[in-house]
Amino acid sequence: MIDFINNYLALFTLYFALGIEFSGVMHCAYLIQYGVALVSGEEIKSNEEPRTWVQSIFFWFRVLLSLTVLSFSLAVTLVALFQGKTTMWPNVPTWASLLSFVFLLILVGMLEAMQISFYACAKMKKDERATSFFGKKTGELISKKNNLPAFMIGRQLMVVSCFFILARVTTLDVEVGRGENIFGVSDAFQSFLNLGLHAALLMTIMGAVVWKLAASAFPKVFFNAPFTYVLLWIGLCLEW
Repeated sequence: MIDFINNYLALFTLYFALGIEFSGVMHCAYLIQYGVALVSGEEIKSNEEPRTWVQSIFFWFRVLLSLTVLSFSLAVTLVALFQGKTTMWPNVPTWASLLSFVFLLILVGMLEAMQISFYACAKMKKDERATSFFGKKTGELISKKNNLPAFMIGRQLMVVSCFFILARVTTLDVEVGRGENIFGVSDAFQSFLNLGLHAALLMTIMGAVVWKLAASAFPKVFFNAPFTYVLLWIGLCLEW
């Protein structure tokens, strides 16, 4: 395992990821984390030193910046969907595109949450983690042979498939220079939006980060959910 991190590529990846985190574009995830911790009544444990007032101002500035970027990304995506300016297949009606967008975000989120929930509940006793009929069924199924790693393979296939369709739904298809720019932005900014980075940010936060944070705080809730049992079977069938 150490061979995967004992190289310059891993070091570059680490610093690149830290650079993205420092930029603040994902900092609204911390706000969600605080909200989940508040609801669950659990204290957030950290090895970092308490922030100074300067660091606190810089931190919350980036949180506000991240919320603004996320809100704008969501607004751009929804406007483009209603105006038919995405790369979604032309025969698909607007309402179907919107429903697909919401459904697939929830589906990807559930799959991400299940991964966190399964590993968290693996450390619990059977009667502690399974508090419902579907929780017991999920526990019995995931405990058999190599079902956990098998599900992880099937889960990844489902996530990739969902993101393939989400990319079609959220990627903009606006021809620059014809006066059809989203919100009337400049041609240069519209060219930037056409790259789809706003969609990547939107799907990362709303389709992954939010659900992972929720599952880390409430792993038993996801473990006992009926949809978890259904998705577990689908993932196993895809791997088989």
